[in-house]
Amino acid sequence: MTFSLVARCERTGMFGVAISSSSPAVAARCSHARAGVGAVASQNVTDPALGPMALDLMAGGMTAEAAVEELRRQGRFMEYRQVLAVDAAGGTAIHSGPNALGIWAEARADNVASGGNLLANDGVPGAIVAAFLDSDGHLGDRLVAALRAGLAAGGEAGPVHSAGMKVVDRMSWPVADLRCDWTEGCPIEAVATAWDIYKPQLDAYVQRALDPRAAPSYGVPGDE
Repeated sequence: MTFSLVARCERTGMFGVAISSSSPAVAARCSHARAGVGAVASQNVTDPALGPMALDLMAGGMTAEAAVEELRRQGRFMEYRQVLAVDAAGGTAIHSGPNALGIWAEARADNVASGGNLLANDGVPGAIVAAFLDSDGHLGDRLVAALRAGLAAGGEAGPVHSAGMKVVDRMSWPVADLRCDWTEGCPIEAVATAWDIYKPQLDAYVQRALDPRAAPSYGVPGDE
């Protein structure tokens, strides 16, 4: 029902998750990232608790590989779960339980891991990883490019209806958390459009949080 990637920007240290699914509001349940720690996607009959658990383990010093192995020991019904993780050093790990739905597959490299289930074909995660590695620019741009490549490679066996992209930087909160929770159109393109609008304003929103005295105009009616 889902294809996704977790990634680290080697240049900036940002982490991100991008995901799409035939299910509604997939990003609300499945996307997890923490500044300075890593990013996790928990999917396929998901248990949302696995994301924070993996991030806590990595914050405590575990690598992505060790954290995912610990999830295998501690998690319930892990035979149904698919979990992707990337850590602060760019290490990656994936768990895909044997009860993952339909055609499922995974691919990973330094700084990026991708997985999916109920896929049109088993080449989708590989296409996602390749697109991420071949792209450059802001991490958000690379996440969008990778999701688009996954869809172009076949995506899910059926139509996708929701998507999301989360990016964390140095702050305790995401600097971007964009979602399309349901559409009959293309949710990936809906998120891409939101990113195109949001990206030029991202730094201003961060500045407003850190020191509103130095922030640019808010750009709303009545603001001078």
